[in-house]
Amino acid sequence: MARKPIVAIVGRPNVGKSALFNKLVGKRLSIVEDVPGVTRDRLYADTDWNGRTFTLADTGGIEPKTDSEILQFMRVQAEAAVETADVIILVTDIHSGVTAADQDVANYLLRSKKPIVLAVNKMDSTGYDDPDIYDFLSLGVGTPVAVSATHGHGTGDLLDVCVKYFNDPLDNSEEDDRIKVAVIGKPNVGKSSLINRVLGEKRVIVSEVAGTTRDAVDTPFSNEFGDYLLIDTAGIRKHSKVDERVERFSVMRAEQAIERADVCLIMVDAQEGVTEQDTKIAGLAHESGKASVILANKWDLVKNEKLKINNEKLPDNDDYALAFMSYAPVLTISAATGLRVNKLFELINYVHSQSVMRITTGLLNNVLSDATMRVQPPTDKGKRLKLLYMTQTGIQPPHFVVFCNDKSLFHFSYQRYIENQIRAAFGLDGTPIRMTARNRGEN
Repeated sequence: MARKPIVAIVGRPNVGKSALFNKLVGKRLSIVEDVPGVTRDRLYADTDWNGRTFTLADTGGIEPKTDSEILQFMRVQAEAAVETADVIILVTDIHSGVTAADQDVANYLLRSKKPIVLAVNKMDSTGYDDPDIYDFLSLGVGTPVAVSATHGHGTGDLLDVCVKYFNDPLDNSEEDDRIKVAVIGKPNVGKSSLINRVLGEKRVIVSEVAGTTRDAVDTPFSNEFGDYLLIDTAGIRKHSKVDERVERFSVMRAEQAIERADVCLIMVDAQEGVTEQDTKIAGLAHESGKASVILANKWDLVKNEKLKINNEKLPDNDDYALAFMSYAPVLTISAATGLRVNKLFELINYVHSQSVMRITTGLLNNVLSDATMRVQPPTDKGKRLKLLYMTQTGIQPPHFVVFCNDKSLFHFSYQRYIENQIRAAFGLDGTPIRMTARNRGEN
């Protein structure tokens, strides 16, 4: 089945591209601020119009002539989006009028030979046609469409024009069976470098400046191991250090990316060990019930040879302890050199398969019976806990319900013992387990 059409939103900085993207998608996916350069990477989202499903791409503003390294990279990202697009929306600003930068961008887009739809943004008044809109005909890319990204005026007309350039309608309702992988961690641990290493292209901005990646960026990716959606997230900082509104949105975006993910890759700096902030970030994935892999990045820079003896997991060192995630496998890698990155997708597939495992009630109760014979359930004030039977009620993460005579007697320590017995019997590596106690006859 052919892929969904891609519509790229481009233009010079601060004309309202991200606001328009959010309005068309119907969600606040892209950060919107009155500061040029806030959207730095390509951001993709699926949406639909009149029964046609398509992918919308938001881009950093195109600055045709700039000495800024970040702005130059934004231009490269926007150009990459144009290359893959089927239709391009060129966004301009009625308040600024036609600028030299608008003309430069229009000339670049005309060379692409792609269909261009001209949107004149910030036409916020209803019932009034600003005659200045016709000045934009001078760009030579077609008839302008008046829109207001803030209020939504004209967006339907804009999409009507875009849809006309799509190929014959296709059934795009197939279920997305890609494994969604979120790369999470504190700033500057190498998340974007890993994405770029995997993709083999300079896909997201890599900089020594912490916080370069602000949006959670989705990238479809396929290899011999399967189909994936890679989500590169903004580095999660301590909330006390998040001062700007843009940074607060980025933290929220990273947390939302965890919620969307099937598998979380928790990146830590192998030179630093696991810090308090790493533990808090890992806790977000654990509490969300996500299958996880811990990646100790920058392993090539670890100087202590004793620590480098064990290449498959973090050294037995308190600095690397994540006791509450002992189920999560650990892989030492180097995003910079590619060390052991080739093992990553087998591990992703494995922990994902573990998180969707279903175990029959019969097998579970065999384990439960054996466990209670090995270690007697606890008593309290002469009353002993009796575990009657257990069944699985959900996946991602696996969720087990244990029916008993009195759930108040099912203390945490014995619950952990039962969980360990389940893991010993069935594996469930890389995924947390949820366990609920219910009294007999309770729904």
